[in-house]
Amino acid sequence: MHESNYRLTRAEVDFFVENGYLGPYAALTQAEMTPVRVAIESRVLKTAGPNPRRPMQSRHMDTPAVYDLAAHPAIIERIACLLGPDIVVWTTNFWLKEPGDAEIPWHQDINFWPIEPPVNVSAWVAIDDVTAENACVRLIPGSHRRFLQHQRAPDEMAIHEMVDPAAYDAGEALNMELKPGEFFLFSERLLHASSANRSSKRRLGLSIRVTVPFVHIFQDSHLHPGHTAILASGRDVMGFNRYGGRPVEN
Repeated sequence: MHESNYRLTRAEVDFFVENGYLGPYAALTQAEMTPVRVAIESRVLKTAGPNPRRPMQSRHMDTPAVYDLAAHPAIIERIACLLGPDIVVWTTNFWLKEPGDAEIPWHQDINFWPIEPPVNVSAWVAIDDVTAENACVRLIPGSHRRFLQHQRAPDEMAIHEMVDPAAYDAGEALNMELKPGEFFLFSERLLHASSANRSSKRRLGLSIRVTVPFVHIFQDSHLHPGHTAILASGRDVMGFNRYGGRPVEN
């Protein structure tokens, strides 16, 4: 990994270890995000994508702008300071909340994921302005130090499982508000949620899930047939997972 201003300080690493998140940081300026947003709106939001069941997933495989954002040095080089120089982007997923869309309850991502062992740092990148009014991510610092049991969520929620409300104090939560092109990093165990979008504005973000080569990604069986990851930094001497290159512009 070459020297750059993206390297984390020891204080930032210690903060992540203690709190389970870092940021916000900027990957792209708001002006640089404009053509990226146009590409996402014209392709991702209007076509099916590689995963026939989840059109918002794996768009790094067919959309160059998404691949470039997922592999951006501002993200990858910071995560390499936490996980080491060999970095795998194992999946990408857009989170779209139109006005009126439902609440996502408090949960830990690792409860849902097809990776073993469960090693991950995520980047959540704002495509739109993301505020408390249009349902930014909320998180509880330090909640990543426990694995929490999940239970069935009420039917009106946007996902089907959540953590028992007795297991945490939502009063400790903070809002992660972001400008377009900004992102934050967080642990696979960090407790987070987002409210219903009660504003008149769309909220769109991209989750970039990052691991290391010794982790097995259950690509065909749990993601989708033909899934490919990105070897975003370093090398893979393990050979457990399948990678793809940058998609071709069309």
